Amino acid sequence: MARVAGVDLPKNKRLDIALRYIYGVGPAISDEIIAELSLDPTKRVKDLTEEEVNKINNLITKNLKVEGDLRREIQSNIKRLIEIGSYRGSRHRRNLPVRGQRSKTNARTRRGKRKTVGAGKALSPQARKTK
Repeated sequence: MARVAGVDLPKNKRLDIALRYIYGVGPAISDEIIAELSLDPTKRVKDLTEEEVNKINNLITKNLKVEGDLRREIQSNIKRLIEIGSYRGSRHRRNLPVRGQRSKTNARTRRGKRKTVGAGKALSPQARKTK
């Protein structure tokens, strides 16, 4: 199993797809890495030599910010927005959509499951007396 940037790449996937398992590496960057190292994108990860894995690892560690470093940078950017009191920061703090989406309806991914707010069931006169 090839380990690149602290991530075990799935051994039966093609190289161009497997590199996307690294946080911060998408389709475009994956293709750039393969082109720069002149590797075969259709080659399976299990067929890579140790030398090729080392080349990929060295290229990624030198030129890209991936995994933990990237996550830390994103979190610090969000924390900065919250601290300076920007509108985007306040949206992050309240766990609402940040990029201008409507939130009166929809936005269920950010806001979570619906919680019904209302009067509830009316109590009968007898039940009111016992309370």
